[in-house]
Amino acid sequence: MEESQKQTLIETAIQARLKAYAPYSQYRVGAALLGKSGRIYSGCNVENASFGATICAERTAAVKAVSEGEKSFQALVVATDGQEPGAPCGICRQFLAEFGLDLILILVNLNGKKVETTLAQYLPGAFGPKNLGNE
Repeated sequence: MEESQKQTLIETAIQARLKAYAPYSQYRVGAALLGKSGRIYSGCNVENASFGATICAERTAAVKAVSEGEKSFQALVVATDGQEPGAPCGICRQFLAEFGLDLILILVNLNGKKVETTLAQYLPGAFGPKNLGNE
């Protein structure tokens, strides 16, 4: 992936973070998911007073993509304002694994720290379609 493409994803995730609805945690997260088609899907976290109904930025972006017909992804940027870049939670890791463990993860904070990895590194031994004979 080209650096200019990475930078566009980072900027998209940072902008998506501004739309977050986080009145309880104050922890705003933005995500930018790059489909294999080249299209970018953004998402933000949306909290709920019934905490179990909260949805993370990563899943918001993925659900938007799938609802538009995209099911193959290249990269995901997650932008947070913490001291360190924030990683996808366990539920998001599992959710994203449905679409492939080769997903590049780029985790950034607003201070310019960046971690690049893959979903496979963050979710070793993942349960997925292959476990159900669907691969």
